Amino acid sequence: MRVLKGNPTPEELAAALAVVRARAVGAAEEAAPGEQPVSEWSNPARLVPRRLPQPGPGAWRSTYWPG
Repeated sequence: MRVLKGNPTPEELAAALAVVRARAVGAAEEAAPGEQPVSEWSNPARLVPRRLPQPGPGAWRSTYWPG
């Protein structure tokens, strides 16, 4: 970083540098590719039953058997 005009105090220069660095970090975080992988445990589709048992004789046996 180079000052082209004026004579900033060390405090002013530090403040300007802090703003520039904060903006650079924010821009880098926005441009980061990809998202965090989603855990299968948090997938709401996991809670949906795959196949509902049909009522009738023996239906209780097929309640928790994989279809």
